[in-house]
Amino acid sequence: MTEATTSISTLQDGERPWPKVLASYRKPHRGRSLLELMVTLVPFVGLWSLAAITVHYGFWWGMALTVPAAGFLLRLFMIQHDCGHGSFFAHRTADDWTGRVIGVLTFTPYDYWRRAHAAHHASAGNLDERGVGDITTLTVAEYHSLSGLRRLAYRLYRNPFIMFGIGPIWLFLFKQRLPFGMMRSGTEPWVSTMATNLGIVLLAVIPIWLIGFGSFLLVQLSVVVLAGSAGIWLFYVQHQFEETHWSQGPQWRFQDAALHGSSYYELPSILRWLTANIGIHHVHHLSSRVPYYRLPEVLRDYPELRGIGRITIMESLRCVKLVLWDERRQRLVSFCDARVKPSQ
Repeated sequence: MTEATTSISTLQDGERPWPKVLASYRKPHRGRSLLELMVTLVPFVGLWSLAAITVHYGFWWGMALTVPAAGFLLRLFMIQHDCGHGSFFAHRTADDWTGRVIGVLTFTPYDYWRRAHAAHHASAGNLDERGVGDITTLTVAEYHSLSGLRRLAYRLYRNPFIMFGIGPIWLFLFKQRLPFGMMRSGTEPWVSTMATNLGIVLLAVIPIWLIGFGSFLLVQLSVVVLAGSAGIWLFYVQHQFEETHWSQGPQWRFQDAALHGSSYYELPSILRWLTANIGIHHVHHLSSRVPYYRLPEVLRDYPELRGIGRITIMESLRCVKLVLWDERRQRLVSFCDARVKPSQ
C-alpha cells in the first residue's frame, strides 16, 4: 500500500486527512540534501580513520573515537533510509545509488532492505500482517498457546541483552549477508546482498593493507555494532510503547496505524541531529516521502502532533518490558502482566 492509494474516505468527523495535508512538505531541497550527506560522511570517514590509525600505533584511547564514529554511521543509515523512501533527492536514480553506496558502509544491502522496509510501512500496526521488517510481537493469547520451549525462545528473543546486544551482531554481520526471507523473491535481493558484500570486501582492502587486519577488525566491528545497537533501539521504541496502536481486519486503517502506532520520541538536540529526526516517527509514517530535515517543520506548523505518542528518554527505558499485545486491554504488556491466561 502506498500513500497515494491510501483511502481517507473513512476518516471520522474532525480528523485531518494527514497524507494530503503533508504533501506540501514532500519536496526536498537538493542542495540541503547534498550538504546533509557531506556533513555526515566526511566526519565519519575522519573519525574512523583517526581511530584506526591511533589503535594501529598502540594508542588505545583511539577506541573512544569509535563512539562518535558510530553516531555518524547511524546518521548515514538514516540518509540511506530516506533514499529508500525516495525522499532524500526525490530523484529515483540519485536516491538509489546514494543508498547503495551508503549500504556498503552500514553493512545493509539497500535494495533488499528497501523491499522489507516498504512492507513494514504498508502493514505497520496490522495484526494480520506481522512478520516482515518488524520486531516480532505476539499477542497474549498467542503466547499462552505456545509450548514451553517456544515460550522460552520468545522470552530469549525479547531479552534486552539479546535484542540490543546479540541482535545487532547477528543482523548486520551475518543475517544481511544473504537475502533471508526473500530467497525466492527474484534476483534483486540476491544482487543487492552479493554486491554489498563485494563492496564491503573491496572497501576493506586498503585500510587492512595500511593498518593491518586486527586494527581494522577491532575498529570496524566496534563502530558497526554500536551503530547497529542504537538503530535497533530506535526502531524498537518507535513502535513498542505502551499506548501504541494495533488492529486487524477491517478495523485497520492506515492513518490510525501511522499516527497512533508510531511514537514521537522527543530527544535532546544533538541526538535529534545524529538520528536525523527519526524520532518524529508518527509523522514519518503518515508521509514517508517527507525528507527528514523537513519533519520539524511539520511539528512547527501542526503543534497538535507534538502530543501524540510522545515519549521521553526516561519513559522509553520502561518500554523494554513491554513484550506482548493484550487484545482485551488494547495495549502492550509485560510478561508479568500477561501471567494469567486470558480465559481466566
